Formats: sequence, structure tokens, C-alpha cells
Amino acid sequence: MPQRRRSRGAGGCPFATAPDDLSEPVVWRPELTAVTVILDAAPDGFERAAPVDPRTLGALLADVAGIEGRHVIVSDAAGEHRLWLRDPEPGRPLAAIIPLDKDFITRVASLLRFHRRLFGRAAGPLPRGWPLTAYKLARLDLMLRALDLRDGGATYRQIAAELGRDDATRLSASDWKMSASRSFVVRLVRDGIAMMNGDYRKLLRIR
Repeated sequence: MPQRRRSRGAGGCPFATAPDDLSEPVVWRPELTAVTVILDAAPDGFERAAPVDPRTLGALLADVAGIEGRHVIVSDAAGEHRLWLRDPEPGRPLAAIIPLDKDFITRVASLLRFHRRLFGRAAGPLPRGWPLTAYKLARLDLMLRALDLRDGGATYRQIAAELGRDDATRLSASDWKMSASRSFVVRLVRDGIAMMNGDYRKLLRIR
């Protein structure tokens, strides 16, 4: 059984199981990922509920078994489906679990997409806000670059120059302290440190 990986300062285990290769799709813990559809054995009296065999739904981008069930990511041209089968026994009628939390609407939308796919219809687009927008990805890239430079000993002015802020090399010391470029870089480094210390999990939540 894969060992779990706990991240220091992150307040817990963000992965369903420790990933061997972060270049592949990551199976995040369902309570952190509102787009994950949670499935379990149907209650007595619901024998006609549909079973789920993820292999019949399409290519599996991830398939991880653990003591808490089976975590699966199913490929879909309109957007992947993330499933947590708490009872992975083949052929068993299943029911969906929708926690009554702040992500209720997103969980319902994800379940409806999966339900359509399960019965052979087009799933439709992913819930709005998932995955990250191009703007957020670009800012995350700048944030990581700024954080790496800062950890390497670079000053805020040097970071600004590396990130293409032209005024970083021509402003006087007093003007630099009051400049928008310095404020921009300070925010990048500050947010990068917060992200490193656990805020990265907020990226999994849809707002």
C-alpha cells in the first residue's frame, strides 16, 4: 500500500496517496477537491441503482487503490471526471454522497456531469472556475519564479529586473521604494511563501 505523504506546514495530507510522479495527474483528497464525485454502496432497497466500472467510461488518467477505496480520474474531452469509489466492489449498486458544505453547488454540478457520462450522454463543461484560468496560471508562474529568486538571495529589485520590470534598473533608490514594481514583487514573494506553507490547497477550491 502506498505510504501517505504529509507536507510540513500544510496542515495535513493533501494527496489521496503519495504521488510517484507529479508530471502525471495528481489524485487530491476529495474533501479538498470539490469536483470529486464521491460514490459508496447504495442503501438497502436501491438494488436497481447503477454500478460503476470506471474502465467502461474511457481512458483512466489515474487509478489508485487504498484503504479508503479507489481514486480514479477518467478522461473526457470536455473535462476529466474525478471519482472516489469508497466501495470498489465490482457490480455493486452505488449511490452518490454530497457533503453539505460550502462546495455543495460545485459537487452537484460535478455529479450531474458524471451522471450524464455514465449513461452515455455528453457530460458538458466543467464547473466554472475549474481548472485554473490562464491569468491565474500566469500569476502562479511569476510567483514561483519570484520565490525561487528570493530563496536564492536576490533582492526585490533584482527579482523585478528578472521578471521584466524595466523600471527596476533605472529608478533611484528612493523612487524604487515607492514604485509599483517593488510593490508587485513584494506581493508575489509574500503570496508565494503563503502558497508554499499551505495556501496552495486553496487552488483546489472553486470561488
